[in-house]
This record gives sequence, C-alpha cells and structure tokens, in this order.
Amino acid sequence: MRVTAISAAAALMVLSVSTSLMAQRPDAQIDPRSIALVQEGRAAQAAGNIEAANDALESALAVDPRNREAFVLLAEIARGRNLPGKAIRLYREALLLEPNDLAALRGQGEAMVAKGAMERAKANLAKIKTICTAGCNDATILAAAIAKGPPVTATAQADKPETPAKP
Repeated sequence: MRVTAISAAAALMVLSVSTSLMAQRPDAQIDPRSIALVQEGRAAQAAGNIEAANDALESALAVDPRNREAFVLLAEIARGRNLPGKAIRLYREALLLEPNDLAALRGQGEAMVAKGAMERAKANLAKIKTICTAGCNDATILAAAIAKGPPVTATAQADKPETPAKP
C-alpha cells in the first residue's frame, strides 16, 4: 500500500512537470508581436519621434520581457537623453539575457564613462576584447570613449578654481 501511494505521487509529479514544460516556449523564440513593436519603435526613433519610440519599445517588453533588442534600444534612448544611470540598468537587463552581446557591452561601457565609472567601463572593454579577438569595432569605439573620459559638466567647471590672468 505504501509503495502504491509513493508511485502514484511520483507519477502525478512527472505528469505535471512534463505538461508545464510543453507549454513553455524556448528562450530563443521571441513573441512576433514584440518583434513588430521593436520595428515600430526603431522606425519612430529614426523619424525623430523619441516618445513614440519609447512607448513602442516599452510595449514590446510588456509583450515579451526576453526581447533583448528592446532593452538595447531603450538604453540608447536613455543615453540620448543624458540618463546614463538608466541606460546602464537597461543594458544590464540586456546582458542578463545574453552576456556576450557586444553592442550592449559597448553601450553600457559608454554610459559608464558618461557616469564617470571608468574602471567598470575598462572591465567592459576587457570583456569585449575577450569575446572579439580579431579587432572589433565595438572595442575601438569603447576604447576611444574611455580615452576621451567623462564629459565635463557645468557643476564640475564651477568647482574648478579660476586661474588669475597673467599680466
């Protein structure tokens, strides 16, 4: 009697797990509606309608939160609006889905440079060079951004002492 109850419980567990696994989609398959919304967002961004692009990309993520391209495009919009912290977070979401995404690593590195996090940007550059051994354009762009350094802000210039004019 004891064996029957245990085997019945095991059979029920196997049945429920196999049924739930059949209902899930593979990670590589993005919802077509989400892909269409990303294309709509990309078109709006190209037309200069940033608000419509932002709305379409957020809708794409609501339809399928595994759409890495939507995260990258939203991060680019955030960088264009001088929101490097938000861009870093959005690139991180894309990198959680695909850790070797060169565009996301480069973009996150550039946003880190804008934020002043030079060491973290250099870590992204090292990762890009590890992934792409034969001279990548992404590595070149990020290296140039790191060499240029963070942008000088109005408050940073106000903090600098003025040098007296020489007679």
